Amino acid sequence: MKRALITGITGQDGSYLSELLLSRGYEIHGIIRRASTFNTERIDHIYEDPHQQNKTLFLHYGDLADSEQLTNIIYNIKPDEIYHMGAQSHVRISFDLAEYTTNITAMGTLRILEAIRKSGIKTKFYQASSSEMFGAAKPPQNEVTPFQPRSPYAISKVYAYWTVANYREGYNIFASNGMLFNHESPRRGEVFVTRKITRGLARILAGKEQKIYLGNLEAKRDWGFAPEYMELVWKILQQDAPGDYVIGTGTTHSIKEFLTAVFGYVNKDWHDFVEIDKRYFRPTEVDVLQADISKARRELGWEPKINFEDLAKIMVDADMRKIGLTPIGEGDRILSQKFPDKWWKKD
Repeated sequence: MKRALITGITGQDGSYLSELLLSRGYEIHGIIRRASTFNTERIDHIYEDPHQQNKTLFLHYGDLADSEQLTNIIYNIKPDEIYHMGAQSHVRISFDLAEYTTNITAMGTLRILEAIRKSGIKTKFYQASSSEMFGAAKPPQNEVTPFQPRSPYAISKVYAYWTVANYREGYNIFASNGMLFNHESPRRGEVFVTRKITRGLARILAGKEQKIYLGNLEAKRDWGFAPEYMELVWKILQQDAPGDYVIGTGTTHSIKEFLTAVFGYVNKDWHDFVEIDKRYFRPTEVDVLQADISKARRELGWEPKINFEDLAKIMVDADMRKIGLTPIGEGDRILSQKFPDKWWKKD
């Protein structure tokens, strides 16, 4: 039985990755932050009672700002694979919390790699890098595109990326970067724009809200489906040698286009329900992100199943269901057709 350690296990990516690894027979250890309230909603369906025998999911309190804690956890668990998904990952908020973002998102990666180096354990390390690192670089962006970060979050991710590269080359650690472009799902945090839109629409349909307030609608992103991307994350650590990979769909769409797809799905015009609020604009914007996925196609066999329109329907159906409405059903049908043997639970 392989043993994996996941930081950020309670996030969108961490929860899907946990399900994938459990389906493949792994023993999972996840790091969670100590809080006075429960913050494990995304993994409640796979949580196992601490008193249960033969359990395969274990949670440990830890903090990416505490190197001693991280070192102790890694040394005691001795994982075969480490998936570092934890971060302060909201780009707009990183402008308001620049120092905190740097401490967690940049230095957190360094602390884990130092723990691997000092403990001497043999493990494979995955770093959740980000398309935001490319920033102002001309699209499409691939593994050799120079980084031009445009936010404290992106700058922190660039630091982490090069830390991985240096520890790989300097200490012979199996360490890989997955440069994932925007990947969404019904588990996406409510403050991220895609989920803010689909959740907002569901609340409008339920009579609980009248408007959705957004920032820059012209920004273009390469949006894919998070569970698919977690399969590639796992594949990256199954390669014979470490490396860096750009993961996306190869297509780009604006936030306006996402609004059109989402509201069009329920036969409504988004212009009647969306207002612009300047507070949601970034001081420095990223205009266009589009992945060149040639390497992932070639080495990982990557071909996305869920397209832009599919994604909108899947997320709307899920948010309608969560608020107590009967979903349209097309998103559910798409999932059943394209993933008849899916390993994750229905959201």
